[in-house]
Amino acid sequence: MDIKPTVLIIEDEEAISNFISAVLTSNNYQVIKAKTGKEGLSLFTSHIPDIILLDLGLPDMDGVEILKNIRSWSKIPIIVVSARGHEREKVAALDLGADDYIVKPFGTPELLARIRTAMRHSLEAASLRGKEVDQFTVGNLEINYSKRLVFREGEPIHLTPIEYKILVLLSRNAGKVLTHDFIIREIWGIYTDESHTLRVNMANIRRKIEANPGNPQYILTEMGVGYRMVEELGE
Repeated sequence: MDIKPTVLIIEDEEAISNFISAVLTSNNYQVIKAKTGKEGLSLFTSHIPDIILLDLGLPDMDGVEILKNIRSWSKIPIIVVSARGHEREKVAALDLGADDYIVKPFGTPELLARIRTAMRHSLEAASLRGKEVDQFTVGNLEINYSKRLVFREGEPIHLTPIEYKILVLLSRNAGKVLTHDFIIREIWGIYTDESHTLRVNMANIRRKIEANPGNPQYILTEMGVGYRMVEELGE
């Protein structure tokens, strides 16, 4: 018998919680539900689910506090599902360690796709922890880390050192949204503001790796938040 992945839903709005629960149950997930932050933390420690869907507007505490608490000792995938759609709140949650952020209302296919991606990324990271990954491939794009080479459809692509560093950072975190600030800190350092330079470099990278830079397949823009490298085409 297959062991179903367990999803912890921390959501105080019963109608939304029941809707998500019904969707997940019908798609072969096991569901645990909590209406408060305190209950959510208790269920997390007692059940250790595979992924958490976290609302930020809970009655007893802000969901951000739960995110901080769990991230202080666990790398479990956490997807924020919130009505708060402001860019600064998305960025704050992602910077604190959320794997993804979905704004209510949302479609069922989007929710399921985001869950699959977050869980797949988590499993791959766990299996590769402690190992040095030599290669990343998605679609016709291939990155050979040891040789520092990038190919598209088998043809080598010339990137500048900065462009290569950005591409490696995104590919090593494929499936996860990286905020502008995170990328800037990792590439240029904590005391710089290279937002314009990042945009220029990203445009150059897309021009080199994308068949249609105006409609990118490999590096997607999360508007006002950051960028995400896909793990497979069609995400």
